Amino acid sequence: MKSAPTGQTPADGRPRGRGRRSRILALVICLGMIGTGLAVGALRRTDEDRLSRALAQRTTMVAHTLTAEMRRYSTSLLDLAGAVGAQAQLATREFEAITAATDQQRLPGATGVALVVPATGAEVHRVQATWRRAGSPDLRLRPAPGHSSGHLFVVLSRSIDGTGSSAGEDLAASPEATAALSRAREGHQIAISAGYQLVQDAEVPEGERQLGFLLAAPVYATSPSASDAGQFRGWMVMALRGGDFLRDAIGRIAGNAVAVTLSDPETGATAPVGRRLPAAGIDEGRPARTAPIIVPQRTWQVTVAPTDQVLPDADLHLDVVAALIGTLITALLAALTGAMVSSRNRALRRVDIATAALRDDISRREAVEQQLRRREEELVGFAGIVAHDLRSPLARITGYADFLREQAAPRLEPEHRDFLDRLYGGARRMQSLIDDLLNYATADNQTLLRQQVDLNRVVAEVIRDRVNGYDDQQPAIVLWPLPTVDGDPVLLHQVLDNLIGNALKYTRAGQDPRIEISATPQDGGGCRIEVADRGIGIPAAQQATVFTPFTRADGSQNYHGTGLGLAIVHRIIERHGGEVGVRANPGGGSRFWFTLPATVPRERAAAVPDRAGAA
Repeated sequence: MKSAPTGQTPADGRPRGRGRRSRILALVICLGMIGTGLAVGALRRTDEDRLSRALAQRTTMVAHTLTAEMRRYSTSLLDLAGAVGAQAQLATREFEAITAATDQQRLPGATGVALVVPATGAEVHRVQATWRRAGSPDLRLRPAPGHSSGHLFVVLSRSIDGTGSSAGEDLAASPEATAALSRAREGHQIAISAGYQLVQDAEVPEGERQLGFLLAAPVYATSPSASDAGQFRGWMVMALRGGDFLRDAIGRIAGNAVAVTLSDPETGATAPVGRRLPAAGIDEGRPARTAPIIVPQRTWQVTVAPTDQVLPDADLHLDVVAALIGTLITALLAALTGAMVSSRNRALRRVDIATAALRDDISRREAVEQQLRRREEELVGFAGIVAHDLRSPLARITGYADFLREQAAPRLEPEHRDFLDRLYGGARRMQSLIDDLLNYATADNQTLLRQQVDLNRVVAEVIRDRVNGYDDQQPAIVLWPLPTVDGDPVLLHQVLDNLIGNALKYTRAGQDPRIEISATPQDGGGCRIEVADRGIGIPAAQQATVFTPFTRADGSQNYHGTGLGLAIVHRIIERHGGEVGVRANPGGGSRFWFTLPATVPRERAAAVPDRAGAA
């Protein structure tokens, strides 16, 4: 009896296509692995794209923050230089009064401020005697060797970080400081030095040293009664340590996500001006990004390197999960195919059942994935538009409009000046809306930096900043003693600024604002803060909804606003473990209140050391 050839069916009806089954299984496995490889590659490209966008956004935020902080420090130094120049006869006592407000909380990273005066070698004793008579009897000028033709003496000094006074030092010993002072005097404007070793850090151990830099503003006598009216008096200088400046300026924004390095490419120095390294390890496999930083009369560069925590979910390794799932699915398909070849009818039934279940699972996964991608694209798109596409062009529009209002307005027709004022006002309102949107977005997830906050000081700062803008109105503000609470000073300042700002703004035409700010203790050690006004009031039916985003009460349509201020207040107080509300004020107006517990819950806040004592 002859056997049937391979692939044919013998007389007993049993198939013998083992070679055909092997080829089908091999084809199924090959296709499954190809599909798995494509899926893994797509996921990896998606992750790389997300990481790249996240790093770009973080770099933009760091660059904008550093530029804004440098502008704030420069403005503070110019204010000090103007105050010193306004004195008819400057003495030590007046200098101490002018610089009394400078501290680590206002100027984190700064080591101190000082007045520097020039002197030739023959003038050293005269200059020393002059400033001793002005109130510094212990002043001893210490000329730097090799600079007999010209010295730059620190005659008055205030330490901010507690390292001691630098009075008597000769900055001519530092070429970097000398160059900055020369540029400031020649350009009649503030200048910044290249990075160098600060004089007060000479005794710091070498392993703990960090480079610093100097801001210098020229001082001219502006008092008509001064004997040297209109003449150059010297420089007001502020010394900062680069690493400390970075830590305090961009600590919240950078977090553990990126490492930040600040350098001065104009000098060609290899050592950076400052560096902030997070606790997380730097991802050496991904390139760092750079951005220019505009500083007084120079351009620096910030380098942002990613860590393994740039994205919170970057350690999920979705490509590995996809590979495992794809391999598993391939194995299942191969098993199903083998069963189908060996037993066609039974395999077809199993394939039908498995195919239906697989389609349902794929549909659910695709629906969830599409929803997640839409949410992610919306959030990333929003952040990108605000951080880059809106803020940068809007800043240029506002700047150019303001420049035209100051420089070109006299040459324009009244109608054109009106158009220009409308353009500038619209840009400012859009900037306010963008700032409110960003504040609302970050108020919910920004880390609480918990410390003791004196609400009296916070309210005084808010009133000082707010009331200066009311020329025609004369606000009557009654401030009762307020407690010191546990919380984030920046966020609590924002809460009080929004509430007091609303009380000043929503006042009937022709009526002076009247505000009363008070506090009452609560059971358990907390407190209740109330801000009462005599403004337009809020209808009783809308008092429960005014804290909803983009909600504005009836009667407020004629007042500028975004509808986000009270929503931001609600988020911040809620994160502090408190409550917020509003009720009618007897006699007219509204009475806003919020509560703060004695201690912010640990899961809501991260405790930080006192910044005033941080070096």
